Amino acid sequence: MEITRTSMFTGVTRTLSIPVTEAQLQEWENGTLIQKAMPELTANEREFIMTGVTPDEWDNEFGVDDEDQIHPCKGKLQS
Repeated sequence: MEITRTSMFTGVTRTLSIPVTEAQLQEWENGTLIQKAMPELTANEREFIMTGVTPDEWDNEFGVDDEDQIHPCKGKLQS
């Protein structure tokens, strides 16, 4: 489904194709936690639906630290 949102950080409006149904969106809009209404979505997809913020905008706003980096074979990097 095409989802259009305006970023709360930049005011830029974008449309992304996200694998979500109208019923799932309605469930979330009616108060179900987005993680429960749309468990198959990534955190980035859910963030976009809620706030219009993209991963790049998030990184620009808050930066990236070592805990956010993912090792391609093992998951989160260990400190």
